[in-house]
Amino acid sequence: MPIPTTSNNITTTPAKSYLLPLLLVTSLFFLWGLANILNSALISHFQPVFEIKRAQALLIETAFYFGYFTIAIPAGLFMERFNYKKGILLGLLLYAIGALLFIPAANTLTFSFFLIALYIIASGLAFLETAANPYVTILGKPETSVQRLNFSQSFNGIALVVGPWIAGQFIFAGNEGSMTTLEEKQQAADAVILPYTLIAGTVLVVAILFFLIKMPEPSKTSKLKFDAAIFKNKHLTWAIIAQFFYVGAQAGIWGITLDYITELLPGITKEVASKKFMIIGTTLFVIGRFAGTWLMTIVKDNKLLMYYGMAAALLCLTGVLAGGEVAVYAVLSINFFMSIMFPTIFALGVKDLGEQTKLGSSYIIMAIVGGAIIPPLMGLIHNIQLAFLLPLVCFLVVVYFGWSGYKIKAA
Repeated sequence: MPIPTTSNNITTTPAKSYLLPLLLVTSLFFLWGLANILNSALISHFQPVFEIKRAQALLIETAFYFGYFTIAIPAGLFMERFNYKKGILLGLLLYAIGALLFIPAANTLTFSFFLIALYIIASGLAFLETAANPYVTILGKPETSVQRLNFSQSFNGIALVVGPWIAGQFIFAGNEGSMTTLEEKQQAADAVILPYTLIAGTVLVVAILFFLIKMPEPSKTSKLKFDAAIFKNKHLTWAIIAQFFYVGAQAGIWGITLDYITELLPGITKEVASKKFMIIGTTLFVIGRFAGTWLMTIVKDNKLLMYYGMAAALLCLTGVLAGGEVAVYAVLSINFFMSIMFPTIFALGVKDLGEQTKLGSSYIIMAIVGGAIIPPLMGLIHNIQLAFLLPLVCFLVVVYFGWSGYKIKAA
């Protein structure tokens, strides 16, 4: 999740002294990407464990994105009051606590307990994402800040590829079937304990290193001031709307992809769907981000966003009308075209806001609450193929933003 970067005002420290701090901050990109993509596995895995329908299982996305929505602004205010390092430490602590709560949640076989744990994880991630980008910009020479940011963000992409393999290997393996007995359900619920305990342990190690290592602080920026007049900037208003629908579409698609694969390809287990097919989709997402970055050197960013939105909508339609592998690979290919949407909508939305940039950024970030609302609505559509009509509509909103909504015109 991009936020306004700060300028580098540190020039006396040798560049090599930034290496460890940069690696630590880069690890944050991997950690939040991992938490995000594992939700898709939990949604599919918990349906037979708790005997719940897809719409209920998709409340996992609701709990997760609602955590971001409610904590994004408090996280920013906390770091204004204290500093970024303390914000990161608090974020890592919340992340670890949420991951460790998977143990009692699994032991008690309580779905609502898992939702609380995911909310706490996302609350921690709100701190990490708010701090990570500005931190990267000051950990080295100003002229190489963009390269460093791209390097760090690539680890978010790595997490999106590693996550489905972890899910297939540790969560789904040996835990598929009817689950008619309490023992089978308990075993399947317990399968999430090991990966999330390992994640919690890794997060705590990173927190200890952050605590011990001296970290530079980004320079102070203007304080966050709330002003309703900012909505006179129509391009910002449309960016908030577009981001709401994009994040909702992404969360919904990722949330039902595994179920979609296993329903359209009978005989494919969730383990195979995650380790083989889901990885194809997330890899396409990463490739699409790099391809989009290059394409923006020859195509205007708003036009590329519009074209990507049109392609994603058409692929959703293919996912509705086609069948078998054609439909599955169409749905997986949507990832390629979703890849540039969040950062491009963000960048176009905060353009020319001047002193209101920080407030505008906060509103666009809060728009990710779409990820809490749209996935359960997709789950209410019983036919999983017809459910893709909802993200199709979402992508048409993105198309409109890239076509006209991005234009800067104050009321």
